[in-house]
Amino acid sequence: MARKLTFDYDQALDRATELFWRKGYAGTGIRDLLKEMEIGEGSFYHSLKSKRHLFLLCLARYDETVVAKRMRLMASAPDAGAGIRAFFTHMFDYLDDAKAPSKLCMIAATVEEEVLVDPELRQRAAKGLKDLEAQFASRLARDPQSPSARIEDGALAAILTTYVQGLWRMALVDYDRGRFEQQTEILLGSLGV
Repeated sequence: MARKLTFDYDQALDRATELFWRKGYAGTGIRDLLKEMEIGEGSFYHSLKSKRHLFLLCLARYDETVVAKRMRLMASAPDAGAGIRAFFTHMFDYLDDAKAPSKLCMIAATVEEEVLVDPELRQRAAKGLKDLEAQFASRLARDPQSPSARIEDGALAAILTTYVQGLWRMALVDYDRGRFEQQTEILLGSLGV
């Protein structure tokens, strides 16, 4: 007979997601997770198996909530340029939010040494970046005004993905929305988006 959960699974997962997002994979210990999730060690190992498994679940939760919203904004805009700008506006709105767990996107935060040395976590980090690149490429390909005559959609999507990752890292050091918006507009304009 299966054991009944003695805690609110969704609430515990949300709390763990926020903790990983705030402290990163390497900076989050099992004791931190147990305290934040308000569960016992037995419940943790019985239902969540390991820190790595929980981290993968939390990344999926982040994808389903935060990333999905950015992607919907990009996809629903009338054209690729407006969609990509909506993506960046959402990103900057997040960076302006004092209540956000971190100035770093949780997916971008997976690109750290302790994550990348684990083959399964490295694969998940690569998937997150490839998914973003694929979303950019898909949005560009759907637009009849796409700059693909100058730059292939896939190459342009790779450039945008790299730029996004750089913005997250720069925001950790010196975030200035006006400057970031200006740089982004210069980049998009020079790429014909």
